[in-house]
Amino acid sequence: MKISVVGCGYLGAVHAASMAELGHDVVGIDVDRQKIEALSNARTPFYEPGFEELLARSLASGRLRFSSDFSDARGAQVHFLCVGTPQKRGEYAADLRYVEAATESLIDVLGPGELVAGKSTVPVGTAARLAELVAGKVPGALLAWNPEFLREGFAVQDTLHPDRLVYGLAAGPDGDTARALLDEVYATIVERGTPQVVTDYATAEMVKTAANSFLATKISFINAMAELCEATGADVKQLADAIGYDERIGRRFLNAGLGFGGGCLPKDIRAFMARAGELGADQALTFLREVDNINMRRRIRMVELAREVLDGSLLGKRVAVLGAAFKPDSDDIRDSPALNVAQQLQLQGAVVRVTDPAAIENSRREWPHLDYAATPEEAAERADAVLVLTEWKQYRELDPVAFGKVVAQKRVLDGRNALSRTAWTDAGWSYRALGRRAG
Repeated sequence: MKISVVGCGYLGAVHAASMAELGHDVVGIDVDRQKIEALSNARTPFYEPGFEELLARSLASGRLRFSSDFSDARGAQVHFLCVGTPQKRGEYAADLRYVEAATESLIDVLGPGELVAGKSTVPVGTAARLAELVAGKVPGALLAWNPEFLREGFAVQDTLHPDRLVYGLAAGPDGDTARALLDEVYATIVERGTPQVVTDYATAEMVKTAANSFLATKISFINAMAELCEATGADVKQLADAIGYDERIGRRFLNAGLGFGGGCLPKDIRAFMARAGELGADQALTFLREVDNINMRRRIRMVELAREVLDGSLLGKRVAVLGAAFKPDSDDIRDSPALNVAQQLQLQGAVVRVTDPAAIENSRREWPHLDYAATPEEAAERADAVLVLTEWKQYRELDPVAFGKVVAQKRVLDGRNALSRTAWTDAGWSYRALGRRAG
């Protein structure tokens, strides 16, 4: 099939290259000419394991190209909308300007029988409104909502081998035609027996925000338990292990620590609350406000814990921060808990050095006042305390004996409960983590 992908950021670039990998003829469209030039030359604008190889392979096949001209999308059977929906400045609601602008631009090149397939995370009601706009301007054109479920660090895997496909369709023959087109796009994936949920627009729109809200709630739940563990002397890791054996609960996403960040969970739960308020159902999601509050409190508590470990004062203390990205295997620093903590430590007088395997350049652009180091050893040289704030494999596998030779004081704060407390304490380190007793 001939496919266009509108918006070549993280979601769109991965989707475009993946669709070419599945054998389709794909053009990626974006108004950012620098981004288009980089992608066209197989230069990845972001770090994502496996994407660089996929991009080069798809370009070399001749099935993938990129353009800043919307007219190059003309004649595509399916047009995927992959533009961002950031949080509005000063509000909780999602900013739909980019989705709306992309749809308007597509209308100029859209033909009857062609499908606009939205993948962006949008407030419920958006798809129905855009469907009316598309049908009103281009009779016979179709719209479906096909939400994405990418995990940063696993985006290529999640696109080519998703755990489910969700189609939000109009009722009647138009919906049947749209489903047939999407089934053709995803034929390889459908043939594997991947579960499909075929539903209406509103349900499809809610799937992504409901999923993210559930994950955020689970993370904040265990972090609330960490607060109680600190008050009672209990151990949150053992608590999580114990309740995680219950199949109704499960162990995943029960790692207490700094909490969530990034470009999805925080803004998605806030947009969900805002939309519920607009619909007169705000009481249904009031719990998400506390989920958000718990998440933000973890950052404050990490700074307080660092002060405790550093004998009650941060002033002039040398602190190494291991991690800048909001999660490992990513260079995404949007709403990064690690960088937020690093900034607060510096503002309160600490001498902070930050390191990260992938996110240093992004961090330097957004947080130029912080000091950066290329390696953990460089960051930790003569440090009074080491904070592990992003659980990169490189940090989990540090040798505490060798690492102890570069610091001034063997004090480690495990902000992600990612280290072996036994290994570090046996090597002479004092160990502290959120929700756990001192070691």
